[in-house]
Amino acid sequence: MSISLDQSEQNSDSRNHMFWMRKALQMAEEALAANEVPVGCVFVRDNTIIAKARNRTNQLRNGTRHAELEAIDDILSNPSLTPPSPSSTTQHQYPLASTTLYVTVEPCIMCASALRQLGIEHVFYGCENERFGGCKGVLSVNSDLPHPIHPPYKATGGYYREEAIMFLRRFYMTENTNAPVPKSKANRVLKTEIAPRPPSP
Repeated sequence: MSISLDQSEQNSDSRNHMFWMRKALQMAEEALAANEVPVGCVFVRDNTIIAKARNRTNQLRNGTRHAELEAIDDILSNPSLTPPSPSSTTQHQYPLASTTLYVTVEPCIMCASALRQLGIEHVFYGCENERFGGCKGVLSVNSDLPHPIHPPYKATGGYYREEAIMFLRRFYMTENTNAPVPKSKANRVLKTEIAPRPPSP
């Protein structure tokens, strides 16, 4: 996989972040088309995508198959994507060192913890995860919770927030045929009004 920014696109941090987040949105769109919760992500190192994924929880009937963990599995299975330890040729303690994650929805507590244990440098996300968020939505697993070993990482939200929210709303308008007792959603109306992002504390 080799999707990189050209020189002109590397001139602005904001343009960089928008570029990579659009790639994550493409993965979310794939998830929506596959009847999955529409979350997509890309992991970027040295201005190149090293892994990308989407949610596969319904497809695999496994609640842990979030986009972030799907991509992490790809990275860990490819020795060329995990940097060697600075002092030896063994695998680095933090396989995601010098790596940035772009994901359409704030990582949940499970994913936020995994990202910290693997040494992610920075996370950029689209919309907040008000029920399960691990980067300030519910808990600040990324930075505020102390850990004796793993360093904190930065998490910045709001990139293509409205688009990420609309993907989720479109998904929750559809019938879940995998549910034990599917709920009829024929009378639901897609809401397009989106409240402003809450101010940071």
